[in-house]
Amino acid sequence: MKSPIFYGAVHLLFYRNENEVLLLKRQNTGFEDGKWSVVAGRIDGNEEVIEAAIREAKEESGVDIEPSQLELVGVMHRKNTDSEWIDFYLKVESWSGEISNCEPHKCEELTWFKVNEMPENMISYIRTAINKNHDQMWFESYGW
Repeated sequence: MKSPIFYGAVHLLFYRNENEVLLLKRQNTGFEDGKWSVVAGRIDGNEEVIEAAIREAKEESGVDIEPSQLELVGVMHRKNTDSEWIDFYLKVESWSGEISNCEPHKCEELTWFKVNEMPENMISYIRTAINKNHDQMWFESYGW
């Protein structure tokens, strides 16, 4: 039996006004293009989770985040057709700088949505994560 490819990723749940979440619309990536997601990315080798989250926030949205501004709220063990992922979900409620689309070649737009009025065309596991209670740590198996 062939072992699956295994990855780690960070997903940043930017919140403002306690009930709005920042979503980005993917394009030209070859994965779930045209759907809404969050600022996220693969953890590079030899990189800690918080470091990866800070790097992805800067690369994709142009903001600076201090480690103390990140709160790990959930972990998801996710299975795709040809890969497995451990996803770390980090809540962000404060940052330095203005959020902007720093990767327009991969992101059609960045928009704030009310948590109870999210768009229909979201990546399903992202919707699952956003709908979780972020007041306590959660774990989810997805795609099994």
